[in-house]
Amino acid sequence: MVVNQRADLHTHTLASDGTNSPSAVVRLAKEAGLAAVAITDHDTIDGWDEALAEGERLGIEVVPGVELSTVMNGRDVHILGYWCNAADQQWQQRLQSQQGFRGKRNVMMIEKLQQLGIDVTLDEVITIARKSGKQADSAEQIGRPHLAEALVVRGVVSNTREAFDRYLGENGLAYCNPPRPLPFDAVDWIRAAGGVSVIAHPGLYGDDDMVEEIVRHGAQGIEAFHSDHDADQELKYAAMAEKHGLLVTGGSDFHGEKRGVVFHGPLGHRSVDVTVLERMKLLITR
Repeated sequence: MVVNQRADLHTHTLASDGTNSPSAVVRLAKEAGLAAVAITDHDTIDGWDEALAEGERLGIEVVPGVELSTVMNGRDVHILGYWCNAADQQWQQRLQSQQGFRGKRNVMMIEKLQQLGIDVTLDEVITIARKSGKQADSAEQIGRPHLAEALVVRGVVSNTREAFDRYLGENGLAYCNPPRPLPFDAVDWIRAAGGVSVIAHPGLYGDDDMVEEIVRHGAQGIEAFHSDHDADQELKYAAMAEKHGLLVTGGSDFHGEKRGVVFHGPLGHRSVDVTVLERMKLLITR
């Protein structure tokens, strides 16, 4: 196997809403010939220890990361954080608060589905999450992909992509967006925990003025290369990052595969040269 000196800096595991264990994601990265992979689960760092241990065993660099969920101008906005201090108590408390917001939204979306005549229940979704290998006991521990799978099992939709398009995506009938922290807060939290902040997939927001505002607040990088960006967007956001002297990062946003559908792209589908990691490490503040 030839290692290509590339790093995929955006992946998800069973610790949030991915379909593979943290160690399995690291193994897949190794098999893909990557030199490094970041574990960036939604609002949790629970997969770090397992992934780091597997990376050490296989000789592939694992970057500990997280993807914080925030809201601005009525839209979901995600901020990636890398190398935050896991032992920082304030950081731990903030992550716990994020799980509370996530759980509230899951309950609201289930209630909205019920109002639409789709009698899906929280217990049903938790059971589906457990069957996928995830340890789930509450609304905080499930994600929209698990809700999507419940709709497929019930025959409401034919696949998870349709579930997002019709019900769970930002324009879906059951979509909910309760108040959550601003992206500015996420940037501040990551800085306070000694980490490096990057604006995730800016092309999905349709609001470059907002992206620039987050940059001015102190974000340290922009994820220009992403599975849901087209070539023009990748060039545009790379140029925006370079204009501001920021990191240009990229990743697949790999969530795994369900019923033959890959969300958002295969592992390694988008990546950056590993030299970006050296620049990132210079920004760590502890």
